[in-house]
Amino acid sequence: MEGIPHPIPRTVEEVFNDFKGRRAGLIKALTADVDKFYQQCDPEKENLCLYGLPNETWEVNLPVEEVPPELPEPALGINFARDGMQEKDWLSLVAVHGDSWLLSVAFYFGARFGFGKSERKRLFQMINDLPTVFEVVTGAAKQARDAAHNNSSKSKSSGKFRQSEPQHKGVKVSTPKEEDESGEEVEEEDEQGATLCGACGDNYGQDEFWICCDVCEKWFHGKCVKITPAKAEHIKQYKCPSCSNKRARV
Repeated sequence: MEGIPHPIPRTVEEVFNDFKGRRAGLIKALTADVDKFYQQCDPEKENLCLYGLPNETWEVNLPVEEVPPELPEPALGINFARDGMQEKDWLSLVAVHGDSWLLSVAFYFGARFGFGKSERKRLFQMINDLPTVFEVVTGAAKQARDAAHNNSSKSKSSGKFRQSEPQHKGVKVSTPKEEDESGEEVEEEDEQGATLCGACGDNYGQDEFWICCDVCEKWFHGKCVKITPAKAEHIKQYKCPSCSNKRARV
């Protein structure tokens, strides 16, 4: 449980950074660390909550005892439904409640430190520019790009990439933006700028090493799944942590 051991955010930018850290922690729990998260949510235990922390980590713990709490509390008793529904549905449900909690914490700080209408609007716009935890966990943000991925991403079996990218397995390297005759940059019309990491949920960035899971076909920052370009060269079929853990439990 958390009693605000971290610095209390007081500005819009600080609250947004706090939001991003907690969000990254929740996404990590429900994707890269899903097996560990699954094991900690034992239905035989008491009511448990999933907490995302500002330092991009997470914890499953009992709710705080004091009323009212220092911060809004996450959904209570997420562990009870773990074995009563399909795992993907359970994770999606936890993700939805996680999104609700993240918003409540962010606007709790806004209310506490007197954010005005313009500040609240700016905070919401910054938050709304990020995909929700639910979208990252379920792949909903990816579905809108499926058609583009089918034409420009690597084939699941052959490991091919777009012609503009190096032919290295699993490596996604950004290419320079084209310039029109006036010298201004022209945005590429493919999915390059909209690709989201399946682990942290952040957008595709320039000059970053990415790897694609051959099972779920989600893209990941190499650093998020601890895969280097050199290591990727020797992987015939890459499986992300989530897909590997699911296979291990079957």
